[in-house]
Amino acid sequence: MNFLTIGHRGVMGVEPENTLRSFAAAQQAGLDLIELDLHLSKDGALVVMHDAEVDRTTDGSGPIAEKTLAELRMLDAGRGEQVPVFEEVLDAVKAPLQAEIKDVAAARALAEVMQRRDLVSRVEVSSFHDEAIAEIARLVPGVRTALIASRYGTDVVERATAAGAATVCLNIRRITLEVVESARKADLRIIGWVVNTQDHLRLVRALQLDGATTDYPEIKRTGRFTA
Repeated sequence: MNFLTIGHRGVMGVEPENTLRSFAAAQQAGLDLIELDLHLSKDGALVVMHDAEVDRTTDGSGPIAEKTLAELRMLDAGRGEQVPVFEEVLDAVKAPLQAEIKDVAAARALAEVMQRRDLVSRVEVSSFHDEAIAEIARLVPGVRTALIASRYGTDVVERATAAGAATVCLNIRRITLEVVESARKADLRIIGWVVNTQDHLRLVRALQLDGATTDYPEIKRTGRFTA
């Protein structure tokens, strides 16, 4: 399999994260996959934002879950960008997507869109939460899933296998050869995140990981030449 470069929230190192502008830039840079995050608004829209609150990435404040989509639309998500919904991203870019969900409720909402728009081949679903992965797998037969982990040991392999995930997305700062070997024995694909430096990219290639999630489009270009 070719080495995958995954745009983290688009290319959040150079554009406002999780905006259509950022996703378009990731696609233009030729990144293989675009990663984004999903939350549910008060009225059930699949909103593209990382945090549960709007404070860090917009000019508003408060939880997403307490705001309607119309209220969220009034916020500036950076450089005049609106907070997008998932369906808009599907229409704005053609690249494959990795959609991170935070809970079972988001899994159910995403499942409805995936079934309606036949997205099994285009969208991989990721989560830190085993139960969210299990739920999307139950609702969308054939969906590809990935378990994300920040603090982990070889237990992450057992968790991924139990949840039916084919991929583990692992914090590059904590990765060990033991975890990599354990994942390989379980036939799991391994993605490292967030890979923003040449040192981390060299580590990813030395460990022969399957890909890297990055904030910067340059990783696509330099990744091909890093041994």
